Amino acid sequence: MDRKRSCTLCGGAVMLLLLLGHMTNALEVPLDLPQPPTITHQSPKDYIIDPRENIIIHCEAKGKPHPSFSWTRNGTHFDVEKDSKVIMKPNSGTLVIDISGEKAEAYEGVYQCIARNEHGSALSNNIVIRQSRSPLWSKEKVEPITVQRGMSLVLQCRPPAGLPPPIVFWMDNNFQRLPQNSRVSQALNGDLYFSNVLMDDNRNDYICYARFPHTQTIQQKQPITVNVLDIEAMNDTVLAAFLNGSDFWGDSPSGERAPTFMQPPGMHSTSMVLKGDTLQLECIADGLPTPDISWSKVNGELPSGRFSFHSFQKTLKITEVTDADGGDYRCLARNRLGSNHHIITVVVRAAPFWISAPQNLILAPKESGMLTCRADGNPKPTVTWSVNGIPIENSHKDPSRKIENGNIILSAVQTGSSAVYQCNASNEYGYLLGNAFVSVLAEPPRVLTPPNHVYSVITNSRALLDCASFGSPLPKITWFKNGQSVVDGDLYIIHKNNTIEINVARPLHSGKYTCIASNSLGNKENHVYLEVKEPTRILRQPEYKVVQRNSVAEFECKVKHDPTLIPSMIWLKDNMELPDDSRFEVGSDSLTIRDVREDDEGNYTCIRNTTLDQDSASAMLTVVEQPDPPTDLELTDQREHSVRLTWTPGYENNSPIQLFLIQYEDSLHKPGVWVNMTEVSGTRTTVNLELSPYVYYSFRVLALNEVGLSQPSAPSRQYRTSPAQPDVNPSDVEVIGTSPDSLTITWRELTGLESNGPGLQYNVSWRQKDVDQQWNSLSLANVSQYVVTGTPTFTPYEVTVQAVNDYGPGPTPEVVLGYSGEDLPTMAPENVKVSVQNGTMAVVSWDAVPLSTVQGRLNGYKVSYWKLRSLHKQDPEPKKPQEFIFQENETESLLLGLHPYSQYNLNIRAFNGKGDGPSSPNQIFETPEGVPGPPADLKVENLNLDSLVVKWAPPVEYNGHLTGYLFKYQPINTTDELGPLKELLLAANETSITLDNLKHSTRYKFYLNAKTVKGYGPTVTEEGVTIMDEAMTSKQVDIATQGWFIGLMCAIALLILVLLIVCFIKRNKGGKYPVKEKEDAHQDPEIQPMKEDDGTFGEYSDTEDHKPLKGSRTPSNGTVKKDDSDDSLVDYGEGGDGQFNEDGSFIGQYSGKKEKDTAEGNESSEAPSPVNAMNSFV
Repeated sequence: MDRKRSCTLCGGAVMLLLLLGHMTNALEVPLDLPQPPTITHQSPKDYIIDPRENIIIHCEAKGKPHPSFSWTRNGTHFDVEKDSKVIMKPNSGTLVIDISGEKAEAYEGVYQCIARNEHGSALSNNIVIRQSRSPLWSKEKVEPITVQRGMSLVLQCRPPAGLPPPIVFWMDNNFQRLPQNSRVSQALNGDLYFSNVLMDDNRNDYICYARFPHTQTIQQKQPITVNVLDIEAMNDTVLAAFLNGSDFWGDSPSGERAPTFMQPPGMHSTSMVLKGDTLQLECIADGLPTPDISWSKVNGELPSGRFSFHSFQKTLKITEVTDADGGDYRCLARNRLGSNHHIITVVVRAAPFWISAPQNLILAPKESGMLTCRADGNPKPTVTWSVNGIPIENSHKDPSRKIENGNIILSAVQTGSSAVYQCNASNEYGYLLGNAFVSVLAEPPRVLTPPNHVYSVITNSRALLDCASFGSPLPKITWFKNGQSVVDGDLYIIHKNNTIEINVARPLHSGKYTCIASNSLGNKENHVYLEVKEPTRILRQPEYKVVQRNSVAEFECKVKHDPTLIPSMIWLKDNMELPDDSRFEVGSDSLTIRDVREDDEGNYTCIRNTTLDQDSASAMLTVVEQPDPPTDLELTDQREHSVRLTWTPGYENNSPIQLFLIQYEDSLHKPGVWVNMTEVSGTRTTVNLELSPYVYYSFRVLALNEVGLSQPSAPSRQYRTSPAQPDVNPSDVEVIGTSPDSLTITWRELTGLESNGPGLQYNVSWRQKDVDQQWNSLSLANVSQYVVTGTPTFTPYEVTVQAVNDYGPGPTPEVVLGYSGEDLPTMAPENVKVSVQNGTMAVVSWDAVPLSTVQGRLNGYKVSYWKLRSLHKQDPEPKKPQEFIFQENETESLLLGLHPYSQYNLNIRAFNGKGDGPSSPNQIFETPEGVPGPPADLKVENLNLDSLVVKWAPPVEYNGHLTGYLFKYQPINTTDELGPLKELLLAANETSITLDNLKHSTRYKFYLNAKTVKGYGPTVTEEGVTIMDEAMTSKQVDIATQGWFIGLMCAIALLILVLLIVCFIKRNKGGKYPVKEKEDAHQDPEIQPMKEDDGTFGEYSDTEDHKPLKGSRTPSNGTVKKDDSDDSLVDYGEGGDGQFNEDGSFIGQYSGKKEKDTAEGNESSEAPSPVNAMNSFV
């Protein structure tokens, strides 16, 4: 991220310019005082006019009295009044020449303006007036140019000389610029250079255009035809026909060659440039391959920041040339066959330039002074002086004036000796003319800086306080700050023009400054003010962003600035204004770019301006997207089953390419279908591809970066491979028995890519395993299965499938083993036995069936069993059979989850892939008794004071003969603790029991189990409560409904109301509360501590108006002490020193409190609160 700060009125380059201006500006004479003329505006020295418009030659001047004007033309007086086409503007020397109906050439020449008044004459520069010209191209017959391929070529433009010179460019018949590159480029003189010619350069519309900028006219040369010949590919007859009537370039072989220089020719050349101008050096080389050009300076470095390369490195451009830029420059042309270099010697000359231009001089009578004029150039300029436009040697003699070392020295000047002096410095490259007047006058001081002017600067920047003054003699300036004298030193610098400079301004420098100007004729003072402001600073800078196209980018720019300055925010893109696009949203401290596009990429700068300074910060926005598709696909190293693919990567779009994906299309077998073939690293641009026979390949390449895949490249040219015998056989060969007398052979067919040639077939072979017999074979095409019939049941077979085409068989196929189809097993398991273990479990076993009876692959056994009935009662409906599957090697298993005291049926059958065999004979077995299920519907009824009835229903599942019930119960107290447990044994036919002699109002818990000969079943529980005793209920009365209680509460409420009224009356009679002394003694009355000696509070807070009054409380020993609180309202009301605020509000604190007994120091001293009292009764 780039970060820069600047200050518009302080610091940096701007402040330096201001400082130089303060110190070097010419002395200005107020216009209300007599003074010689001064030229204020004039036309440029070289003035090219448009012949279609009037000629305006500017000349403006000031002086007192206002000057008059006259002109010379070509060194002689130009009488404006005699030419009706020429008008001089009123109060001005500017000429307006009407050239309508006239030729502008008549007014070409060298013009000079003279402004004069009674104090002297000032001269303008010599203004050369020339008419712009855009001459026509001379008619010429342009012959076709024939050139041998590979040779160099120059197409000459040679436009007509214009004023100013035209801008040259090359286009075709469609007004499209001809493409230029390192091989073909335009030289500085406008000619079109070809380092080597290609067949693609054949065309008949090479047209050179010249645009004349002053008249905005464009002219074109006749089109040039270029014929490029490949002589090696032509016979003599064809060659002669091409050469007939054509200029032929190249009489030597057109093969590859090392570079030679076409422009400038030879090994060495010289170039002259003026100091301050732009230097352009050019090198164009011939060669094949096209040479690369590089530049260097012999015995030096190229000037940093001022040089650049153009026209594909063929032109070196150096701006603002200095003397140090002179010397030798080497351009090097290089290709793979060699290199060549050319040395250009640069000579720097200089038109005259000022070292010290003459300055106006104000002198009082009897004073002395000096005019200086120092100029330099290369060659050294000649300096001459004139007075009021007359060479000084030809002017009248002035005893107070003499010339020494090129300076004019004036001594003891007299009133009336004012004049304008001209200094002329000239050499062969130009001239300088400077006017400086000498004004002799006597004038008391005056301060020109506006009074009470406020200078505002930023902290730590430079401050300049002006005291521009005028007087003759020159006034002396004295500075004061806040009445204290300001002297030149560490804090202040006083310049020659009396400006105060504060190098590092701080807030302590703010204030009022006074300057006093004084000379022998009087004094004058002026006041200015300095304000030092806080700097503007960016607190949160924009950060570098990498975003995808069509997403959102947001930059933050949070700023702090001086609150007295008005800020403004400006956002720039690449140092230019933001595009006029609604996608750019500028917030108070942010910039949001929506739907980001590629052209949004760049450097974004936020600038926070105030009237005094600014701060700026920049950040780059990088827009990434999928790469551009690769181009220029080329197939090389073409072999029978391989080829090399090469491509040119597309633009990465700011995200490096990670890999390239190569796809192919087989237009013979699957036209229009692109298949991924291979991937290569993103740094590679070539890959060797292994190919299959008999395929019509087309290739394309895609590039992948972090954003995603590019679009596919354009397909390569088609590449066909020769047919061959198959190199693979069908895969996934399987043998499946689908019926007892057949088997099905299946396989995956070969793809077109795998067929390797036409006439693809499959040789299917089979034979019975372990049987001495020949293979049975069959050739099939376009199928993926074959059914073999007439096979014995479940017999092993060996099978092969081999690919064959017109060019031969594939490799030897692998043998696949399979079986013909299965049939159902023919025999049921025998010797089935069931051993009952208990009421819920039994063990079943059987003998395995002989494998010869399975007629297939034995998959296992299925054991089916179901409950026939319960031995205790008739089941409503028979149970559905349950089935368990066991593996082929299992002949015994457990049956779990049986119902006790029930009858079951069971059978077993073997099964294979075809299905189930016959079932074994049914085996009936019975399960013994078990414990019963839980009793049903346990509930408690007929709740009385000391008895209740418990009822239930028999278990749903008896699981045997029911022999009785176990009944238990116990009380539960209010804390859920269980009491003593009592047990009762009940007969099997009982379904209720009445319990007497129970406790009233008591909760009981009951437990019940059913029983068989095997034991007790699960327990069910229930709870019940006896009802409350009515006698006790009559004794419990709600006290809140009793009349005596209601009366007591009413009396208490009335008593409290009376007490409240008395308290408020007492308080209002209490007078003012003495708090003023306490407030003076304590800065924060809200936090005064409690007094330790008597336990009272230090002061009263008005927030306690809403709190209960404090009193005593019951001590820990249970006794109630007498209420001797010293916090009563009566005590406070008696105080005579209490007081209120002036607005009547209570601000006092409690006073006049009584001493408390030390034994009660830790007890509460709160008075009884009426609210608390009420609460205590409720």
